[in-house]
Amino acid sequence: MNELAQVFDSVNIGLVILDTELRVRYWNRWMEDHSGIAADRLVGSPLFDHFPSLNTPKFQRSCKSVLTFGNFSFFSQKLHQYLFPFKPDSSFQSRFDRMQQSCSMGPLRDGDNTIIGLFLTVQDVTELAAYEHRLLEMNMRDGLTGVYNRRFLEKRLEEECARYARYGRGFSVILFDIDFFKNVNDTYGHLCGDLILKNISGTIASLIRKTDFLARYGGEEFCCLLPETVLASAALLAERFRATIAEMKHVYQGIEISVTVSLGVAEMNTGMLSFESLLKKADEAL
Repeated sequence: MNELAQVFDSVNIGLVILDTELRVRYWNRWMEDHSGIAADRLVGSPLFDHFPSLNTPKFQRSCKSVLTFGNFSFFSQKLHQYLFPFKPDSSFQSRFDRMQQSCSMGPLRDGDNTIIGLFLTVQDVTELAAYEHRLLEMNMRDGLTGVYNRRFLEKRLEEECARYARYGRGFSVILFDIDFFKNVNDTYGHLCGDLILKNISGTIASLIRKTDFLARYGGEEFCCLLPETVLASAALLAERFRATIAEMKHVYQGIEISVTVSLGVAEMNTGMLSFESLLKKADEAL
């Protein structure tokens, strides 16, 4: 057992052994390092005394299935994020409050093949989860402005339409584009145009709620999706957009440039068959 303990303490995953009463029988070094709890404090005591957040119906059912039937159970990061509330590495703390984990559980048997407990493995997959988040962000964000892209917006609009059809939860959109933007590009160049697009999108993003979605719909055109917002409220926000953008000064190579925008507002109603109908109405109001 000493040789096995050396192996278990050297692997880069967490290993926990519990008896049939879910008391801790083994707690490897990885678990010590990430929990801050030494093995001698845990061994012999119920796991839930130290980690009450694990005492859930789902976890209890999994333990019972393993101990009664010898099944294996898995807790994926995508569904559960984590079992043990460990802190992630400092480089990931801006994205995750807790270490993202992939965990598995299986039966522990004696020489007679009798189940005498269970083992639980814990793997840190925070780096992989962060990489997947970055890929997802890249797929749904506009590369220049950082706001959402058209594909993501249309997906969200479809979801809002389905929610409206089922629950009657209304929503509105604000469609706006920059006036005479081609003239800006022709006069000052595309780098100046890019600067203006980034400035405007960043400013508008700061004016909306966390539940709203701002997307670059194409070229110099933007769309703001406002869930559970009536037309009058959306119109007030659109006016705030217009006034704020008109007051902005964009400095490019020492030159101050101002632009204006045209806006259209529309609210979803029962006469509209799709989000395209909603956007068409907003576009007609520009």
